[in-house]
Amino acid sequence: QDLVDPSPLPHSTTMDEEYDAIILGTGLKECIISGMLSVSGKKVLHMDRNNYYGGDSASLTPLEQLFEKFHGPNAKPAPEFGRGRDWNVDLIPKFLMANGSMVKLLIHTGVTRYLEFKSIEGSFVLKGGKIYKVPADEMEALATSLMGMFEKRRFKKFLVWAQQFDVNNKETWQGLDPHNSTMQQVYEKFGLDENTADFTGHALALYRNDEYKNQPFLPTVEKVRLYSDSLARYGKSPYLYPLYGLGELPQGFARLSAIYGGTYMLDKKVDNIVYEGGKAIGVKCGDEIVKGKQIYCDPSYATDKVKKTGQVIRAICLLNHTIPNTNDAQSCQIIIPQKQVGRHYDIYISCVSNTNMASPKGWYIAMVSTTVETASPETEILPGLQLLGHITEKFVTVSDVFEPVDLGTESQVFISKSYDPTSHFETTCKDVLEVYERGTTTPFDFTKITHLSLEEQE
Repeated sequence: QDLVDPSPLPHSTTMDEEYDAIILGTGLKECIISGMLSVSGKKVLHMDRNNYYGGDSASLTPLEQLFEKFHGPNAKPAPEFGRGRDWNVDLIPKFLMANGSMVKLLIHTGVTRYLEFKSIEGSFVLKGGKIYKVPADEMEALATSLMGMFEKRRFKKFLVWAQQFDVNNKETWQGLDPHNSTMQQVYEKFGLDENTADFTGHALALYRNDEYKNQPFLPTVEKVRLYSDSLARYGKSPYLYPLYGLGELPQGFARLSAIYGGTYMLDKKVDNIVYEGGKAIGVKCGDEIVKGKQIYCDPSYATDKVKKTGQVIRAICLLNHTIPNTNDAQSCQIIIPQKQVGRHYDIYISCVSNTNMASPKGWYIAMVSTTVETASPETEILPGLQLLGHITEKFVTVSDVFEPVDLGTESQVFISKSYDPTSHFETTCKDVLEVYERGTTTPFDFTKITHLSLEEQE
């Protein structure tokens, strides 16, 4: 797992050239954008002030790195944790929806040939203080104790309707109007109670609060369909996760970018973005200025162009057992809908283990995260921590969340949002596609990218 700079070029040649795009930071979002731009024929330079890939979304290995980051330079893990290099701990874990846009992007760009994925064993939801498996198919839906008998039938009717709903065919609408009827009206039409609505909106459509209920239902139905299509691919849950952790993704995209002529520089001092008449013309690095027509970056590289919108708390917990009440799942997601614990935002739990090459045998990495709502963030994640059973070691961070103050059209500086607390990739992907569209003025065309032939892949 050595991190190699995929395309070291002599600095002298690089610095005199002008790039179509300079990308600052090798976080997940920036690496994906870099790959997308390279593939669409742009000349890309990608720099990071750190000497490792991943920025805020890095995976830490060996375990010693995690202890040093959170507990100071002299902190060492106890011998019971096994070999340090058997650990790959994501600072911000995200599961990928098997049929989601991110996986399509990975397949389309060919990044999948650098990665191996494994499906996550189960998705669970909390109701009335108990953990229930999110039904993975009709059989499970009929057997689940998440709902009563009659509610199950109504829910099944709703699912069948969502599956065959076609915005271009009025006959499938069943009297509901995708442009005007709200999701709340859909729930009412199918007679679904509040618990089922809670579970549908938060565990299937993956909303973080209840605002969606008062909006037109089409996006929600599409999200529910994405969930069931993704389930159909692998069966146990709709989620996939790369072996050795999410840190593999930025490196996969870095390799992709290098194939298409992109240049990477890690450990590069980035002082500031240089402007002429309010428009970015490049980046200052020490004594030199690298020229670029556009700049793409994470919020930390353009602090004057972002605003703080909130905070996220995350607790990385090392466990020597599976999470109780998850049928000994080696990997899983648990969603605690906000209403169940009297909050405005959901709490997310993700868990990975040795089956994902994230920890030594017998050890599990659970992450509990949510949007901060009070002055004591750590008490806010208690409902999640309490589900984990005995926690051997815990690392807690509270991070500010930033988003750009404008679209970047004037300055040609396109900034991604900070990572939210969700344990899935859907919001990350949405942001990436939006940033790409703002920068190139056209939506990303998934049909354009052709696979390299097998010979070229070798």
